[in-house]
Amino acid sequence: MSKIVVAVDGPAGSGKSSVSKQVARQLGFDYLDTGAGYRAFAIYHENNQQLGLDKMIAEYDYFISVDPDNPLVMVEGIDVTEEIRSERVSKLVSAIARQEMVRKLQFDDARMRIAASTKPGIVVEGRDITTVVAPDATLKVLLTASQSVRLERRGLEGAEPSVNILARDLSDSQVVDFITPAKGVSLLDTTEMNFQQSVAALITMIEEVS
Repeated sequence: MSKIVVAVDGPAGSGKSSVSKQVARQLGFDYLDTGAGYRAFAIYHENNQQLGLDKMIAEYDYFISVDPDNPLVMVEGIDVTEEIRSERVSKLVSAIARQEMVRKLQFDDARMRIAASTKPGIVVEGRDITTVVAPDATLKVLLTASQSVRLERRGLEGAEPSVNILARDLSDSQVVDFITPAKGVSLLDTTEMNFQQSVAALITMIEEVS
């Protein structure tokens, strides 16, 4: 059987990362957090201001684990797994992610890692996954939740402040649509679901197409 590719889009705080990671864990799949790639590049960009963007991209040294139990991210041989989640990097990443050359770099990187996966399947989550990165995925899902629920979830996780999420919603909405699924994309609204229910719902969707 061919490899199962599950593409998951969704806004900040929707639960797409934690749900996607747990689904991959339970199914024995690889897991790719493409948002980590943008965050890692933001650190690299900040540290290499003397280089032009073309040269930055040409010399970019980046590694991300696709093991859901080992979320290692490295830039230029340095472990940035924790740093990419900092508020400082959160403030940098939106501007970086809007640059076309950076987006192409991330799209190409994600496609390469999908192709290189040796597990029965891979869950890939982030931005533009269903429409640009993996439009031919086995299952394409827009995982979302109401804004109030997303703010509450991020608060419970001790993650970024609410104002950051609202700002990212506004910025992201200029680039991608997190309300209306594109053609061929299934909507998974987790507003009324807890974490376990959200995981079970996505697994059911995968089982239905595999």
